[in-house]
Amino acid sequence: MASESFCKGKNSWPELFGEVGEVAAATIERENPLVNAVIVLEGTQVSEDLRCDRVRVWVDTNGIVTRVPIIE
Repeated sequence: MASESFCKGKNSWPELFGEVGEVAAATIERENPLVNAVIVLEGTQVSEDLRCDRVRVWVDTNGIVTRVPIIE
């Protein structure tokens, strides 16, 4: 993962896969205050740019995390 080499702080949260999106976002921001966790509904188009200050929290229609959140 490219973000590991230059983004500071924790950059991956595999333990949040399957968690409620709002809980995951709060956990991410608490564990790495340098990032903003953004909840995104699966299927939504997003930019492909890498930003060290953003973690997308992908959720399904029930608000459950569907991908491992990473800095992207």
